[in-house]
Amino acid sequence: MSGMIKPVEWKETYVKVLDQTLLPEEVKFMEIRDAQVMWDAIKMLCVRGAPAIGVGAGYGVAIEMQKHVKESTTEYHKKLKETIEYLATSRPTAVNLFWALDRMKETGEKYADESNEVCQKALEETAINIEKYEENACISIGENALTLLKDGMTLLTHCNAGGLATVHYGTALSPMLLGKERNINFKVYADETRPLLQGARLTAWELNQAGVDVTVITDNMAGMVMKQGKIDAVIVGCDRVAANGDAANKIGTYSVAVLAKHHNIPFYIAGPVSTIDMNTPTGDDIPIEERSAEEITCGFGKRTVPEGVKVYNPAFDVVPHELITAIITDKGIIANPDKEKVAQVVNAK
Repeated sequence: MSGMIKPVEWKETYVKVLDQTLLPEEVKFMEIRDAQVMWDAIKMLCVRGAPAIGVGAGYGVAIEMQKHVKESTTEYHKKLKETIEYLATSRPTAVNLFWALDRMKETGEKYADESNEVCQKALEETAINIEKYEENACISIGENALTLLKDGMTLLTHCNAGGLATVHYGTALSPMLLGKERNINFKVYADETRPLLQGARLTAWELNQAGVDVTVITDNMAGMVMKQGKIDAVIVGCDRVAANGDAANKIGTYSVAVLAKHHNIPFYIAGPVSTIDMNTPTGDDIPIEERSAEEITCGFGKRTVPEGVKVYNPAFDVVPHELITAIITDKGIIANPDKEKVAQVVNAK
């Protein structure tokens, strides 16, 4: 898609990262040259969204290891192991992070007996291929989603699962952006997405830039617009899908799924197969990140909670597979997902 801003981009001697904490008021890029700065960028949500986090982590390993090529092979591989383990501590819920780091680890092991220069080149190629996979997955997800949607539909989405969260069209936003290019037009309601307003700041910004008809609502308006008959389908992204089809996404998604079920509105999860974690049996086993109280008490510079009041701030919740109409992946659509159907798609050639 022409004019699309890439949130993470490999520049050979550094990684170019869009600082998403400044959107929509400022478009500013960071030049990342080591793993510690990449760790901070992921933790502080400068780079965010499950696929983009994985891409960023892969490049974080590659850029860090450039500094150690001249060391002994033993030291190089010791540092590689430490870097991968370090980046894995940045955020716990999005499985793409660990998927990408596992690819980097496998590459390091495969080239352990080669020179550092050969291993380094292989690591950089692996990181680039991770980005290419996620980019192609976005297109496939959009294509598959369009088979479920019709021109003129009004869609509701929660949080941000567009190009800013991936490396191309996005997951949940992919059919909207692909559709726009093909004269298939949707109206979109974007939940504001408390407490960090990813829907209002990022989704609305992306869709508006692309010329998609988008309306922002606060999270607690979703039920009302459904009751008014304004929503034809809900489509959201995901940070991890368990083996049985339960799906973790930004906090508030579970509420949207329950509301959709009550109003007989299709509820779709969109995500690449890399987001499916077959080692996590159910949604109850997905680790849920808890973030700082300050994101709620004074998230945008003004205190809105009295001093001394306790705060609970989980970043994600889990939608049980029973509430999911279908999971839209790059390998196909999993209708009424369960353990057998999820495994079938994951294992497909």
